[in-house]
Amino acid sequence: MDQLKIFVPATIANVSCGFDVLGLALDNVGDEMTIKKVAKKGVTITKIIGQDLPLETHKNVAGVAALALLAETNSDFGFEIEINKQIKPGSGIGSSAASSAGAVWAINELLGKPFKPLDLVRFAMEGERLATGVAHADNVAPALLGGFTLVRSYEPLDIISVNTPNELYATVIHPQIEVKTSDAREILKTTVQLKDAIKQWGNVGGLISGLYTEDYDLIGRSLQDYIIEPIRSILIPAFDSVKKNSLKAGALGCGISGSGPSIFALSKGKETALKVGEAMKAVYTKVGIDYDVHVSKVNKQGIKILE
Repeated sequence: MDQLKIFVPATIANVSCGFDVLGLALDNVGDEMTIKKVAKKGVTITKIIGQDLPLETHKNVAGVAALALLAETNSDFGFEIEINKQIKPGSGIGSSAASSAGAVWAINELLGKPFKPLDLVRFAMEGERLATGVAHADNVAPALLGGFTLVRSYEPLDIISVNTPNELYATVIHPQIEVKTSDAREILKTTVQLKDAIKQWGNVGGLISGLYTEDYDLIGRSLQDYIIEPIRSILIPAFDSVKKNSLKAGALGCGISGSGPSIFALSKGKETALKVGEAMKAVYTKVGIDYDVHVSKVNKQGIKILE
């Protein structure tokens, strides 16, 4: 096997209470990538469709992640990467993570799977370091592993796959503005009040418990962010209205996807998730901001081979 064409899912990171540690994969929105094994050593980005991103290997997150993997192999081969970029950079649904994750996953397949999934996360994190200045795993982990993931520890890296209830759906609205992750990180406080931290880790525990027991009410009660959302929401037009409308339409909870500007809601059942999407649309239609809306089951598989 010398070539793979793959689908790499978009992802929701943080999931309200889990800043930099929680994430989930979406099912019907993502990038397509074609990776070829070639005789010439190294990594070449041959084509990018859909977005204006650098082809230079060291300036492209897919290239940097791929080089991190190859640095730990004795491969006599090189790789060419083509990216059909459907996830817009700065959208808050894991654009850089998809490119990074897809590159290392496909190269590992073409080399006969010498690396474990945790290694792939580690390599993909180097792409995130290039994109955001921080090697975080809350997007690349669910893209690679599928479903919900929890980063229990970064040093040493320890990632846990978490149960995904079958009726859980995500609705994501992406207002057509860009919020760079690096900028969204700069406005965050470096210290938090103990009372807020106590609420936050209680919600993380509640959310994990709710996912395992498939207790949708508990999931909803736990989707509260007392630390990041109050600060970052000021960067997103009409955030409070979108959240209020989503909950009124039946969402279990609603928050910022990644660093924004996308806003996500989780719902029990597709019918409710679609209603939530209409409620979200109504806000931005009134405000006059263009948007994209995605309604998706949680993708339990992660990356999928297309050809």
